[in-house]
Amino acid sequence: MEDKPVDGFHDLETEVAHTEGKSSRKRIVLEILIYIVALYFAAFIVPRYILQRTIVVGDSMETTLQNGENLWVEKISYHFDKLKRFDVIVFYPHGKEDEEYYIKRIIGLPGEKVQIIGEEIFINGKLLTEDFGKDPIRNPGIAADPIFLAEDEYFVLGDNRTVSLDSRYEEVGPVKKENIGGRAIFRLWPINKMGPIK
Repeated sequence: MEDKPVDGFHDLETEVAHTEGKSSRKRIVLEILIYIVALYFAAFIVPRYILQRTIVVGDSMETTLQNGENLWVEKISYHFDKLKRFDVIVFYPHGKEDEEYYIKRIIGLPGEKVQIIGEEIFINGKLLTEDFGKDPIRNPGIAADPIFLAEDEYFVLGDNRTVSLDSRYEEVGPVKKENIGGRAIFRLWPINKMGPIK
């Protein structure tokens, strides 16, 4: 005589298996969605708003930075007025809608008066002590006369001051905050020089 299944037993097993299957599918779909969001964040949000790789073009920042070096540029601090004197920044001299960017060092901060007399830089009438310049300044450009920076402007120089096109020249002039792309913080390449940028 065959044992007959208890009423509802097989139905209960089927219902449990069906529920577990639905739960497993939901978990898989959720994991896929999390991966998609993470990939989107890494591919689009991070480089646009947080951290971006940039390549040095030209010799204007020698000897600190060399042509072809790869840098990490963080894009947050300048939004909160956290840029400091001597920070190295990336900016767009013709506005962010233009792809051309420069890499220079901040010398003058918003609201300051900058003037170059001979080979020396004066901030608010006081001599600036710094040793970033590869060579002495030969051409003060428009900074031969005092430059009064607005509350959203920075005065920048390249470390290689004999070849650098920077705030001394009318084509560049003081850099507006809205045209800053970020602060260079870390050298990625070449490997033997990998490390923070000073």
